[in-house]
Amino acid sequence: MSTPIAVSCGEPAGIGPELAEAAWAELRSDVPFFWIGDPSHLPGTVPHVVMDDPRDAMTACAKGLPILPMPFNGVRVPGQPQKAHAAGVIASIESGVDFVQHGVASALCTLPIHKQALADGAGFAFPGHTEFLAYLAGADEVVMMLASEQLRVVPATIHIALEDVPTALTAELLERRLRITHQALIEQFGIASPRIAVAGLNPHAGEGGRMGREEINMIIPLLNKLRGEGLKISGPLPADTMFHAQARAGYDVAVCMYHDQALIPIKTLDFDRGVNITLGLPFVRTSPDHGTAFDIAGQGLANPSSTIHALKRAFEMARASAP
Repeated sequence: MSTPIAVSCGEPAGIGPELAEAAWAELRSDVPFFWIGDPSHLPGTVPHVVMDDPRDAMTACAKGLPILPMPFNGVRVPGQPQKAHAAGVIASIESGVDFVQHGVASALCTLPIHKQALADGAGFAFPGHTEFLAYLAGADEVVMMLASEQLRVVPATIHIALEDVPTALTAELLERRLRITHQALIEQFGIASPRIAVAGLNPHAGEGGRMGREEINMIIPLLNKLRGEGLKISGPLPADTMFHAQARAGYDVAVCMYHDQALIPIKTLDFDRGVNITLGLPFVRTSPDHGTAFDIAGQGLANPSSTIHALKRAFEMARASAP
C-alpha cells in the first residue's frame, strides 16, 4: 500500500485530538496516516510534521504525527463544543473523502463528531457520519458493521425503537443488508467464500412459530433463496446461543435483527477495541466505536485502543481491496 490513511479531526472539544496523538505514538510507520485539522487543537504530547501534500505522510510518519493543516475559527476548549468549529469539522470529513476518492489516501478513519454541535453551528442535517459519507460518496445504501478480533456483527435495523423493528424488518431490507455484507467481506476483507450467521428476531428464533412467526413467514424463505444462489448462510439462529466461542468459530459475520442484539455481544467481548466499519461505500471507512467523551477531554484519560484498531483495520482492508 503506497498511500496513507486519512484521519478526519472529529469534534475538537472531545477526545479526538488526544486520540490522534496517542495512535501515532503507538503505530508510527507501521500504519501510515495523516490527521486533517487545526494543529493548535492538538495537545502537543508528540512531535508533529505539518505537510502541504498528504502523500508526504508515508515518510513523515517516522518523525512525528503527520498533519494536513486546516485552520479553524476559535481555540479548542476541551469539553465545550463551539458553533464556530462546526464548518471546519465538516470540511475535514469532506477533505478525507476527497483524498480517498482521488487515490491520495488508501482509506478514511473518522474520529468522533458531535451531531448537535454540527447542527447548531452549520445546519448539519444528517443523522451521523454514516449517512453523510453515503451522501458524499453517492452510495445508494450503506451498512454498519462493528468488528473486533473476536467477532463481526451487522445490525439489520439500527437506531429505531424496539417496537418498530418488526415493521421495519422487511425481506427487502434484510436481503440488501445480507448482499452488501457478503460482497464487502469478499472485496474488503479478502474472504473468498464468506460464512454468514443470521439471528432470528424472536426468542429461540421463534421456536417453530410458538414465539413469533417472522422467522417462518419472512426470514427462512429469504435465507433459503440466498442459499440457493450459493451464499453460505446459517440460520435463523437463536441469538442467545450464537455468540459463545465455539459458535463464533463457525462464521465470519453475524447479521442480527436489531441494534442491541448485535452490539451487546461485541461490546461485552471486546469493549475497548471494537471498530465501526461502513460497508457499501466505494472506499474503506473505519471509526472508533465510541463518542466524543466530553467529560474526560483534555485530561489525558482517553483510551486510544479503539482508534488504534480502527486504523489497523483500515490498513488491512485497504490492502485486501487494492487491485
